[in-house]
Amino acid sequence: MQFDDDAGLDTSEVRDVRGSRVPGGRATVGGGIVGLVALILGVFFGVGPEELGLTEEGADPAASASSAGQVAEACRKGADANAREDCRIVGVVNSVQDYWRGEYARRGGRYTDARTVLFTGRVGTACGAATSAVGPFYCPGDGQVYLDLGFFGELRTRFGATGGPFAQAYVVAHEYGHHVQDLMGTLRRAEDGRRGAGSAAVRVELQADCYAGVWARHAAATPDDRTGRPVLSRLTEADIRDGLDAAAAVGDDRIQRRSQGRVTPESWTHGSAEQRQAWFATGYRTGDMARCDTFR
Repeated sequence: MQFDDDAGLDTSEVRDVRGSRVPGGRATVGGGIVGLVALILGVFFGVGPEELGLTEEGADPAASASSAGQVAEACRKGADANAREDCRIVGVVNSVQDYWRGEYARRGGRYTDARTVLFTGRVGTACGAATSAVGPFYCPGDGQVYLDLGFFGELRTRFGATGGPFAQAYVVAHEYGHHVQDLMGTLRRAEDGRRGAGSAAVRVELQADCYAGVWARHAAATPDDRTGRPVLSRLTEADIRDGLDAAAAVGDDRIQRRSQGRVTPESWTHGSAEQRQAWFATGYRTGDMARCDTFR
């Protein structure tokens, strides 16, 4: 995955609060649907953060306090996105939103931007307070994506993904898929709280995977609103394989087998490894969001 070295990055789309603390006591996940749209939420099928290899507190906020707010200063060009992980997230967010703005305009609609909030340890949201143990998530209450960069290390060491820059991009694009669903009214279909392989919760997650694949198909050809040239200049088949590998690593069946030694489809919230790969691949192969109807 390669960004155009000279492309300008729009850091206004990312809010950096790393190192800050949420006041009060123990952080919890609230707001109902936030748990359904989190990328990793093992507690919904009886697996706690400790069993997943995550801690309730997440990363130590003090350890990264010096990084808080640095994104606005450090992430100016595509070259920065090629060199720094936090700047890479800025570049991916810019690319994803450039695509959806253009797609909405093509369809006669108007896309509403969503910021990504970078945090460490715990964070306050309109959906309640959450810790890093929740994993990346989208909060429909404030229309923002929340991400602790430490999750990407967990994706490799705890969930067995091969990693790579595009694995990170897949995660971000998946969460923006939830934002698109929120704008379309689809996200509400998961509010019934039901779980299981055929539940609306799983179908919502698989559709977000498909939307991530749609963006990936068009990423290197999507012009930036400000410069008219793509922020992301190149994706390779190896990048796509990393994305598919990450999708499989966070399949419900793989997480359950590793954490509890058995697979219980009746408690799934996100879909199997095979399903997640298949729907990402559908989006990437067709490049058409209309082909992402996981509810049919």
